[in-house]
Amino acid sequence: MVSIVDPAADEVWESVAVISTEKGIEERHPRTDEEWAALRVHAVRLVEASNLLMIPGRRVAAPGKKLEDEHIEGVLGAAEVQALIDKDHNAFAARALALHDTAMVALKAIDEKNVDALSEAGGPIDEACESCHVVYWYPDAAPPPPVAAPPAEAPKP
Repeated sequence: MVSIVDPAADEVWESVAVISTEKGIEERHPRTDEEWAALRVHAVRLVEASNLLMIPGRRVAAPGKKLEDEHIEGVLGAAEVQALIDKDHNAFAARALALHDTAMVALKAIDEKNVDALSEAGGPIDEACESCHVVYWYPDAAPPPPVAAPPAEAPKP
């Protein structure tokens, strides 16, 4: 996760953005063939990492190793995560397959150089990741506070 999934997903998520600053609006997305090709590498890594996750017998961590964030309240340790995965590997593999399928949508958008489709692919990838995390990584963590809804109409300056 730390070495492949997270960095690859971050590159896909961060590849499209609209950023508002004092200087104006910046639209970030791949523009050149080289930028699309570099992004494609990350999407392929995400797809293939999901395949690796589905391999029965893969370990969450090397024997005796800890997860880097298992000291955080609500986050399970490597042995606990492994026990949950081993308890029902088919359910874990189904979640990994959901990541695979959503990453394939991003890969298709990249191959088509479709910025809108790439932007839309980010949410489902995040949902696939989170659906696994809340079961295997931090099932006992307190849910984040709700995000306040924006006002129905923006105030007039």
